[in-house]
Amino acid sequence: MRKRRFTDEQIISILKESQAGSGTDELCRRHGVSRQTFYSWRKRFGGLEVSDAQRLRRLEDENRKLKQLIADLTLDKQVLKEMLSKKV
Repeated sequence: MRKRRFTDEQIISILKESQAGSGTDELCRRHGVSRQTFYSWRKRFGGLEVSDAQRLRRLEDENRKLKQLIADLTLDKQVLKEMLSKKV
């Protein structure tokens, strides 16, 4: 997985600067991000507080782990079915 340059907290602080009245072009230039990146951040993190972003990150991590667990169990189930069908 690619390492992120900005943390969620930094992104939210940049978005808050924008809400406070800083121009988008100036903000993007100062932080070294493209306008497209800024707008994708705003789409994802718009209206979130730092605590909300941290909670979102934890939930995404938990969801990723659960999906992996389901995939592993499904694979085990398929292997067991194959073994049972070969015995008969």
